[in-house]
Amino acid sequence: MENEFLSLIDVYGDNLTAKEYITDPAIARDDEIKQCILTLLTPEKSALLVGKAGIGKTAIVEGLAYRIQNGMVPDALKGWTVIKINVASLIGTATNENDTQSKLDVIIREIANRENTILFIDETHLLVNRSGGVDFANLLKPSLDRGQIKMIGATTNEEYETYILRDRAFLRRFQKIEVLEADKPTTVKILMGTIPKLEKQIGVKINYQPFQTEKFMKFIVEMTDEYKRIYEVSSRYPDICLTIVSNAFTYALYDNEKVVSAKHFYKAICNAKSVYDDVKVKEIERFKEEFADFIVSENVNLNDRG
Repeated sequence: MENEFLSLIDVYGDNLTAKEYITDPAIARDDEIKQCILTLLTPEKSALLVGKAGIGKTAIVEGLAYRIQNGMVPDALKGWTVIKINVASLIGTATNENDTQSKLDVIIREIANRENTILFIDETHLLVNRSGGVDFANLLKPSLDRGQIKMIGATTNEEYETYILRDRAFLRRFQKIEVLEADKPTTVKILMGTIPKLEKQIGVKINYQPFQTEKFMKFIVEMTDEYKRIYEVSSRYPDICLTIVSNAFTYALYDNEKVVSAKHFYKAICNAKSVYDDVKVKEIERFKEEFADFIVSENVNLNDRG
């Protein structure tokens, strides 16, 4: 029987440049993607995306993969591959520290031997030795130094300051790219651009006119602004809004309906867990006022909150 080589990249990696993208996954993030590209084109430098949870750091890397896939990058990056490695999964399946180190070492050698490959590691802080365990960062440093591996990392501000700043030798291999939370108009734009993806994924559609759909999106963005979110529980724009919009689609699916309507947005808003209860009470009343025409014409049962 022929001996087959088991690629750990295939086991623990996700080829982002081979994914099917319904829409651009990184709407309104052209500047951050440009910074990533410029960094990757710089010898012996890799990119590190730093920003709060839920603001779309992974989407930026997917946006780069989307642009590579569609030839929308400089010639020097055309045909490259972006591989996402789930380090948390790698650690979780290891039997001991030696097993984890061995697996990561194999992955690093695999990546180094593949031409034109970018390694993406979310939760990059997990690479840094935090409690006397395996220091994954040290395994990566030689390959990063020699330019054998180009990498994009992503982490939150808190984890960057707590863990990554401690390892200056690891840090100097990276160009820090600040990822800021989208503002309200941009978040509305992201939601509108993500709807075709949700429609295909979930199997239901929004049949409103674009200006009507945008009205629902604006409402969801306004009801989840910074001062209405539950402290340290919910995420940020756009993730906090995408959760509510996705839930509206799910309610339609639950009701065996092929179209998302006002009642489904109403149920998603009534059951939102990301804003304070007193805020939610006010927002539900505001929804009834702003969408009174939809409620009447569609005969929405306001007592049915899902």
